[in-house]
Amino acid sequence: MTESANPPHSNEAPFYRPTAQHIADSNLTRFAQFAHHQYGAPHSSPEPLTAWHALWQWSVNDRAAFWDALRDFTGVISEDRGGDRLIDGDLMPGARWFTGLQLNFAENLLARCDDHPALFSATELGHKPTLSYRQLHEQVARLSAGLAAAGIGPGDVVAGYLPNINGAIIAMLATAARGATWTSCSPDFGIQGVLDRFGQVKPKILIATDGYQYAGKPINTLPAIQGVVDALACIQRVVIIPSLNAAPSITSIRDSTLLSDFELDGPLEFVRQAFNAPLFVMYSSGTTGAPKCIVHSIGGTLLQHLKEHQLHVDLKPTDRIFYFTTCGWMMWNWLASALATGASIVLYDGSPLHPSPDVLWALAETAAITVFGTSPKYLASLAKSGYQPRRQHQLPALRLVLSTGSPLAAEQFDYVRDAIKADIPLASISGGTDIISCFCLGNPWLPVYRGEIQSPGLGMALDVWDEQGHSVSETRGELVCTRAFPSMPIGFWNDPDHQRYQAAYFARFPGVWHHGDYALLTSHGGVVILGRSDAVLNPGGVRIGTAEIYRQVERLDEILEALAIGQAWHGDERVVLFVRLRSGVTLDASLIKRIKDTIRANTTPRHVPAKIIAVPDIPRTLSGKIVELAVRHMVHGRRVDNTDALANPGALEHFRNLTELTTE
Repeated sequence: MTESANPPHSNEAPFYRPTAQHIADSNLTRFAQFAHHQYGAPHSSPEPLTAWHALWQWSVNDRAAFWDALRDFTGVISEDRGGDRLIDGDLMPGARWFTGLQLNFAENLLARCDDHPALFSATELGHKPTLSYRQLHEQVARLSAGLAAAGIGPGDVVAGYLPNINGAIIAMLATAARGATWTSCSPDFGIQGVLDRFGQVKPKILIATDGYQYAGKPINTLPAIQGVVDALACIQRVVIIPSLNAAPSITSIRDSTLLSDFELDGPLEFVRQAFNAPLFVMYSSGTTGAPKCIVHSIGGTLLQHLKEHQLHVDLKPTDRIFYFTTCGWMMWNWLASALATGASIVLYDGSPLHPSPDVLWALAETAAITVFGTSPKYLASLAKSGYQPRRQHQLPALRLVLSTGSPLAAEQFDYVRDAIKADIPLASISGGTDIISCFCLGNPWLPVYRGEIQSPGLGMALDVWDEQGHSVSETRGELVCTRAFPSMPIGFWNDPDHQRYQAAYFARFPGVWHHGDYALLTSHGGVVILGRSDAVLNPGGVRIGTAEIYRQVERLDEILEALAIGQAWHGDERVVLFVRLRSGVTLDASLIKRIKDTIRANTTPRHVPAKIIAVPDIPRTLSGKIVELAVRHMVHGRRVDNTDALANPGALEHFRNLTELTTE
């Protein structure tokens, strides 16, 4: 059964409400007017919520017109050879988009070629020179010419084993310009983690750095690169970008060359391909099995990112957008696509808390960041530490904070308002590697409510279904998308009959995308994400999202973070909560009572854990997501493979054979 509930704080006034001038000046308003006159979209109502609902409904009912209007509005560079906008649009999977369109991803991201800043970049070692669009164009041209001389083109894979630096963006763009497929891992992946990923897609070229610095420690990656290259015979050339050292010794790595010796002079040429040609291979976390290699298309990725940036983030060429990410997370690809709007992107590689919590806010001040992207975990860490950026930094340019990676608690909205900047929208966004984009995100027309994501994305037929496949509102259920959209994966690598692809997203509800998130639609038209479906707790047959518990527990000062699982117990399931405590705090009877009382008072008695256990660390992926399923496997004595996907694999061992889990 599914337990009914109202969203948290559903009767509150909005956390933030856009002004009439803000709405009028937004890209979304310009698009709505354009789509009305050129593509038959409904006329905008003076009431923003009514206008939004009508526009969203049109975007999912007449998807061919909506996505064509978006392509036209955003000025996508392409050649139209007269195909259909949408064929078999009712099939999922199976719908085909813009069958006559030929385009190149890099050509669209490099449409601007002037002295406007394209890349601001910093690492723990300092700030790098700003690259203009003209300089970026030149550097991409040189690397792309080198790739062409090496025989790289459509059908080939180029892999990056790179930190989040200018060179990573340049390498991706050079690969895309050639019509080849780009895939990447951050250098904190161990050798086996890289082999689990690159070993499946068999890249011809590997582009890497000699190292990076994290938390004040220089890390030499050349031994790991050698281990990867020795294991993968498919790699024909290794290109090293100097990072830690100006002239690193690479003689032990076969077929290796420094970037400066690989690049060639020549004009930048763009190989145009079909809308559905492969652009990126992304990877699932791989914490409970081999990572899935998810293939994304040129056109679907470009259109989806343009929509999200320009219509939902309200990104303009004057903006400077930052997201704290690595090259192993889809938010890096998402951030890079902001170049297609002509905006400036800001990169940072290093610890977000070293040497102090102000490192990213100093960057925000120096680079005049307008859109700051982060995660709930980072905001929670700042709040627990008592750090308040507004007390140390002037942030007049900052107009929007984005957050993704896990559900955002209502109290974190308060922290942003009180500690970072008052009267600023906080847009929680949610989607995933699976779609290289978002199902629900911010909205410049609508108010922001604490604990909620503002709205579904345009063109995304998002719904919440119960276990019988019935649509439900203000009731917990499964997040689904009932109609096809362009950024659905082309498929999985080495899955020619699409059996694994079908099983991953369409086995639960045939013909409907089942995303694997547990969610709730609110009375405001917003969305609350309650955790992953595979981590949903089920005591006594009542389904509970783990995020509902985390929201309450992590309000307590003594608790730094928490993880909940369901443990099989006497023919049923009981909720077990693991907590990581602040230094010097003991999990005594008094604290256990406070935790249970807080959960009971703000949720239901069913949410109260049967067991609360203190642990020294909570295991998480390299992108910072906690891994409930891996812990559940460990607690139940099952194998957990691919621990190289974890940032702290040693943390899992504490959950093996816990004596506290064998008693009432």
